[in-house]
Amino acid sequence: MSDADRQTMDFEHWSTLASRDPVAFEQLRRELIEEVIDAASQRCQQRLRGLQWRIDQVREHSPSPMAACISLSNMMWDAFAGEDGLVETLNRRDSLYRRIRKEATIIPFPSPRQ
Repeated sequence: MSDADRQTMDFEHWSTLASRDPVAFEQLRRELIEEVIDAASQRCQQRLRGLQWRIDQVREHSPSPMAACISLSNMMWDAFAGEDGLVETLNRRDSLYRRIRKEATIIPFPSPRQ
């Protein structure tokens, strides 16, 4: 599949492919995921592979595609708003930043004009 095809691939194409040729759909899905992971920095690749493994496990062990979708949606919400999620992490950093600013000693630098 060319880069242009990948950029224009839409839901209908994926849906048709999944219903007509599930094996080809799964192969293409895995190839595209692998391309995205490979394009990430070395630092992120292991974490992305671990996350993709978790996603694949949820899909494989769910009783239906809808159940998998709901489980994955809950997983995303937990990563966003759950304990140690994005919201909490950002709030902790903001709190730390404010505390550092209050506790820091500001050293005045003379102006070049003085």
